[in-house]
Amino acid sequence: MSMFQIFHISGSAVSAQSQRLNTVASNLANVDTVAGPDGTPYKARQVVFQTHLMGAQQGGPADGAGAGVRVADVVEDPTPGRKVFDPKHPQADEQGYVTYSNVNSVEEMVNMISASRSYQNNIEVMNTAKNLLQKTLQLGQ
Repeated sequence: MSMFQIFHISGSAVSAQSQRLNTVASNLANVDTVAGPDGTPYKARQVVFQTHLMGAQQGGPADGAGAGVRVADVVEDPTPGRKVFDPKHPQADEQGYVTYSNVNSVEEMVNMISASRSYQNNIEVMNTAKNLLQKTLQLGQ
């Protein structure tokens, strides 16, 4: 694997973690929502990652290829939303319950910290590779 592939691999991870952070931000913004634009409660979304071969020729051998990551899909969490008894709320059902989103703010905060750390680690990998390449060039002077 060439040193330059490190930038492609880490770059793919940074891009994927960026999308994960955006999804977490959207989930946290909708923690206490009752109904979305379609009238149903907001459903938490989760990012699904997939390994992505980089540097391999189409149909050829994967010599020297690295594996990056890409976002395969963003899926909705199927768990039901939390119900709160509030008969005076305009969105209350016949029994007086209001259905809120199924976003768990604690899980989302943990997810945000994990995505942020992964993002930072991949930036550090790119900075280290850059510094190694600079030191290599300085040896030739």
